[in-house]
Amino acid sequence: MELNDDVELAVVLPGDRPRLLLAHCRRRAATAGPPPVPTTHILAIGTVTPGADMGELQKVLPDEVRATVRLYLDGKIDQWFTMTHGRGVVFVLNVTDPDAARAMLEALPLGRAHLMTFELTPLGPLNPLRQLLGPPPAP
Repeated sequence: MELNDDVELAVVLPGDRPRLLLAHCRRRAATAGPPPVPTTHILAIGTVTPGADMGELQKVLPDEVRATVRLYLDGKIDQWFTMTHGRGVVFVLNVTDPDAARAMLEALPLGRAHLMTFELTPLGPLNPLRQLLGPPPAP
């Protein structure tokens, strides 16, 4: 029997009269892992470029804020935060393609001036929650 074969399982239940319960199950291959996690958001951590001229940064900042607000109002930024040490930002982006996210962030005024860089992390649903749903239906 291969690991993907259908299996019938006979179980005798206790009681006055023995009853037979037949269960039909399908085993998954031992090498089959969880389904891939789809990217639903991008976590973008932006930090001021080391050695950046703070005077230049202050001059560009008003344009950066306006451009960032436009991205928020366009639905591209879902959440935004500042780092508590004051040297960067954290965005949760409503973007699924890291390349598109990078291009969007590099087009912001601080990105164009090379005064801020972003580290991007794709995010998706918490895959272990699938275990709460039970085994997938048989095809």
